[in-house]
Amino acid sequence: MADHAHQLDALFEVIAARKGTDAEASYTARLLSRGVETCAQKLGEEAVETVIAATRRDAPAVISESADLIYHWLVLLASLDIDPLEVYAELARREGMSGLEEKASRKKT
Repeated sequence: MADHAHQLDALFEVIAARKGTDAEASYTARLLSRGVETCAQKLGEEAVETVIAATRRDAPAVISESADLIYHWLVLLASLDIDPLEVYAELARREGMSGLEEKASRKKT
């Protein structure tokens, strides 16, 4: 599994390196140049497409859409200057905690 996590980290490094580069030469650079809102919208679109594929029980489409979803999630993180390590740390913090317990521990706003 560590190799797969490394794959995500390597992809994030490529995405982050595209920030501020020629938007005409790279889809990633184009997304990042359009700002957080566009990156968030693309992530939402990919999430919906993943859900649709899942409700159709189309496993190959779920796999493909999940890859798109993860890519766009990493783009969103890069647009906000958030390192995936921060997300991994949050997951580690929640390890061993039930989902109900974790939800109850969140601050209400």
